[in-house]
Amino acid sequence: QVQLVESGGGLVPAGGSLRLSCAASGRDAVGWFRPAPGAGREFVAAIDWSAGNTYYSDSVKGRVTISRDYAKNTVYLQMNSLKPEDTAVYYCSADRRGLSTYVTGIYDPQFWGQGTQVTVSS
Repeated sequence: QVQLVESGGGLVPAGGSLRLSCAASGRDAVGWFRPAPGAGREFVAAIDWSAGNTYYSDSVKGRVTISRDYAKNTVYLQMNSLKPEDTAVYYCSADRRGLSTYVTGIYDPQFWGQGTQVTVSS
């Protein structure tokens, strides 16, 4: 079982920045999601722990950077130029099988965190 604890959410004005953290008990592929408008989940970004390969959704590419800190066993999601439509609960996930679930669009990671709320005011 992998434990994931998110933090760093909050209220920011449009154009502002936030850095979300995901403290993990393991070193697996980690990805971030948020609820999709209407239904389902929207993939945001993912990173492979060992090689550091990253993968982003087109909707956030250029505004979001995912990274990892070995010493702290933590994955970060730096979000810049935030828009009101970025308002959501952001969930951290992990998958021991690697990045495939994120890259292929299957979006079925094995483990999930509880989420952290991001609110962007207009």
